Amino acid sequence: MNLFKKKPALPEEPMDLESVMKKYDQESNVRIWEGKPRFAVNCVLAGFSLFCLYVTLFTSWLEELRLTTFVALIILLGYLVFPARKGQQKVNYIPWYDVILMVLGVGSFLYFSFNAVTIIQQGSNFAWYQIVIGLLGIASLCEVCRRSVGLPILIVALCFLAYALTVGLSNPSLWGRISYSVRYLFYSKEGILSTPINVCSKFIVVFIIFGAFLERTGIAEFFIEIANAFVGGFSGGPAKVAVVASAFEGIVSGSSVANTVGSGSVTIPLMKKTGYSPEFAAAAEASASTGGQIMPPIMGAAAFLMADYVQLPYSQIVVKAILPAILYFTGIFISVHLEAKKLGLKGLSKEELPKIKPLLKKTYLLLPLLLLIYLVGTSQRSIQYAAALSIVACIFVTLFSRETRITPMRLLEALAAGGQGTITVAAACGVAGIIAGTITMTGLANMIINGIVILAGNSTFIALFLTMICCIILGMGVPTTATYCIMAATCAPILVRMGVPIVAAHFFVFYFGIVADLTPPVALASYAGAAIAQANPMKTALVSTKLAIGAFIVPYAFALSPAMLLIDTSFGEVCLICITSLVGICGVSAGLEGYFFHDMKLYQRIMSAVGGLLLIYPGVVTDTAGLALVLIVVAMQFVERRKLAAA
Repeated sequence: MNLFKKKPALPEEPMDLESVMKKYDQESNVRIWEGKPRFAVNCVLAGFSLFCLYVTLFTSWLEELRLTTFVALIILLGYLVFPARKGQQKVNYIPWYDVILMVLGVGSFLYFSFNAVTIIQQGSNFAWYQIVIGLLGIASLCEVCRRSVGLPILIVALCFLAYALTVGLSNPSLWGRISYSVRYLFYSKEGILSTPINVCSKFIVVFIIFGAFLERTGIAEFFIEIANAFVGGFSGGPAKVAVVASAFEGIVSGSSVANTVGSGSVTIPLMKKTGYSPEFAAAAEASASTGGQIMPPIMGAAAFLMADYVQLPYSQIVVKAILPAILYFTGIFISVHLEAKKLGLKGLSKEELPKIKPLLKKTYLLLPLLLLIYLVGTSQRSIQYAAALSIVACIFVTLFSRETRITPMRLLEALAAGGQGTITVAAACGVAGIIAGTITMTGLANMIINGIVILAGNSTFIALFLTMICCIILGMGVPTTATYCIMAATCAPILVRMGVPIVAAHFFVFYFGIVADLTPPVALASYAGAAIAQANPMKTALVSTKLAIGAFIVPYAFALSPAMLLIDTSFGEVCLICITSLVGICGVSAGLEGYFFHDMKLYQRIMSAVGGLLLIYPGVVTDTAGLALVLIVVAMQFVERRKLAAA
């Protein structure tokens, strides 16, 4: 979906969408290239995409050669695309100091590329100039990350590096500590060239290119229209459209802010027009859009990293993610429904709803997604080949519409968009590798694990709570993939030590890294939604947190009962968990909203919320008690409503 193309004018739309994106999404602050320079830069970006497809699909290069070449190209593109600071940019201009930084950074990694075999064989005997080259490479990559991703992840990395160079390493000489750090982080496969950048170069880049082509089929607009057609006419329809459309968009998207601005530009004004408060309208869109990061099969590109970390096939990770994602979106859907009932809101009129028959004719747009899911699910092809064939399917489906048909110029633009989208993810993965490498190099991981295990004692619940706090803090302002990389290195081993299954531990830290986009004080998705709705940003973030309560509850459920992730379970147990969890989410949502059939009294809200939590917590006793509490509240609400109606 092209976020910057002109949409029909809406009187409620408060500001230019591009300005919102630039304020809350670092990736949107790019240089301005026009005319021939723009064409040349697009050609370079498109060439990078084709290079990645070729290397991923058809070559078997030495890993050090492949990864260093990939990072060198990322640095080249990073300085071409992203300026040093926000604000007004000169057209077709790149300053001399950026050219120098680009040459030094690219040269550092290409030096490793051309001398990879020699460097591997020389062991720990590095000359001083090799250490300087490594320092330049690390600094250049960090600067690209600062420009394209932002400061939060860089601050985390610098704090860990400062710890390593001061007290974390035992070498008495400062130069000795610097040399060891550079050898470990730049020249080994434990730092920049570790799992995150490896998975990015093999899998994530192909799916980013696939996403760029899928956008150009017009599928995002199709998702919004489908959601409007099916739920727009119900009470509080526009908010339900936001939830459903964001769930669909999350299937292929990797950015909470981009999701919020993309669909929110349509749904937020409609929600306000229907009668929702600006804060609630912005929060509903932000919480639903953030949920897109946990929606399979892409999961913000973290699904591929998780498959590598836990050593499971990607298709299994996708299947395990389905039930928690459904529970999350169900919780938001119920909350917006209850809010609509409480306010007496109506849906869209029949005249405003799209006709279903014309939409059914556009279902061919789903072909690339269905092909991808089929190929990945049946394991007939590698993940890379499945994505590549799905790209071809995207080109094919555009042929059915004159508006979206892929011409040579549009093909170039799609490849260029894929290349540009890779820069941010790759830079974040590279710096995440530095963070993970520093933690391993200094032994800090064991210290963090031992500290939390001691604090938690024998209580798994306390360990989960402390880990949740760490994840939310470390995930503030950090992109999805980098967030998960940091959590996998620092927080997931804590839970594994406490006896939580490794898959459940990784899902737990992934979820709580994601909700940092909603949780104050750094709630970028909420703030972006607030800007569109002209709402109070902090109030919006607080309402978003309430609506996304499922993201705070569901991870505890699958950490304490891994059966929700289809671990060591049977079909009957899965059905029971689905039913009790859904009823539990209803109870919690009603308690937080303070409404079921009509306004709840305080004790009813408490009973409903507690009953819902007990239903989500695994166990026969807790399920029975929770169901009893929720049913009592429902019965009281029903009787009270009958009395009010009679009066």
